[in-house]
Amino acid sequence: MVQEICVFLFSLTALGVLYTMNNVPAFQEPVVILETGVAVLVAVFLLVYLATRYNPPKDPLFYVFAEFSFTCVIDLTSALEYDGFTSGFMEFYQKTGEPYLGTPYAIMMCYWDGIVHFILYLMLIHRMSNRQQYRTLGLFWAGSLCANMIVFVPGIVVGKYGSEIHPAFWLNMPFLLVRIWGAVSLFSRPRDMLNVSRKKALIWRPLDLLFVVYLVAAMGFTIFRGLAVLDCPLEILNRYVTEYEPYLKEPVGFPRVMMLLLLFHALPMLGSFAYGLCTPGCTWMLDWTAYFAGAILQCQWSHIGASLHPRTADMYRIPITTLVPVLLLNLLYAAGPILLALRCKREPDYFLSIAPVGQTNNEKKLS
Repeated sequence: MVQEICVFLFSLTALGVLYTMNNVPAFQEPVVILETGVAVLVAVFLLVYLATRYNPPKDPLFYVFAEFSFTCVIDLTSALEYDGFTSGFMEFYQKTGEPYLGTPYAIMMCYWDGIVHFILYLMLIHRMSNRQQYRTLGLFWAGSLCANMIVFVPGIVVGKYGSEIHPAFWLNMPFLLVRIWGAVSLFSRPRDMLNVSRKKALIWRPLDLLFVVYLVAAMGFTIFRGLAVLDCPLEILNRYVTEYEPYLKEPVGFPRVMMLLLLFHALPMLGSFAYGLCTPGCTWMLDWTAYFAGAILQCQWSHIGASLHPRTADMYRIPITTLVPVLLLNLLYAAGPILLALRCKREPDYFLSIAPVGQTNNEKKLS
């Protein structure tokens, strides 16, 4: 309990850093913002390292979670300031730092990072300090953050803000690389296994059969929206974009990049999950369903939120007449992977038959 409280309180010092930079003109030049950002990140790491040197964490991901907790407060402050709930912290960054953070998609992304990811970091640190399992929760976090950055960074470059990139843009690169490393680190760790295996046919597993039907439908929806952002001339696609989800054509670039990400990456994974539900012994289902659930939930939160956000132009918001079906479709698209991940976590025996050789109890605790 002590470590997560200390990280929480330390993260709040980000407000002091932002307030100082916002009121000292010397910190507001584009290059200086980048230099200050790098210096602050290094200082945060060093302070966390020094604070834990007498009782160092066994998992280096602790430092990642502590560092990112600090940036969560910055992201939440950015979103709140753009929506008018606070002021006096981020005006300088809105002008000469990352102006695209004022887009509805980025605002919703910052809310997700500042609330959901912040809570995840504290939960992960709590589990670390109490030697509880956190591998699955960590995979959910990794999926969420990787999806976040994979859409955000290319969306900036290919969208209308591609000509307004300031030096502070490069602050995103360390976060992208560290998140990839974190995901690889979690995937490479051993998981807890059960020594039982139930290999009933799919027809005798009605819940799994329902999941397969859902996955096939989700694949169709993924292809449909992917073709829509690729300007496919089919009348049904044009009608869907015009009458149901006009946000797909928003010029900022984020919705287009997201739909292409789903088309080329989520689509194969959805098909793989359907295969895993039909074929016993697919041990990878336990890891990838958790990772995928985090990714889809983050994507859908930002997409739906941006489609409804008041800063989105009226012509790109979801029309009132089709609001209910669009929300239901998107919510179902987000809920399915979460329910599938829970099913795999709670009843993993279909996917696992034997415990991995050489896995010790100590390894299990650290996973």
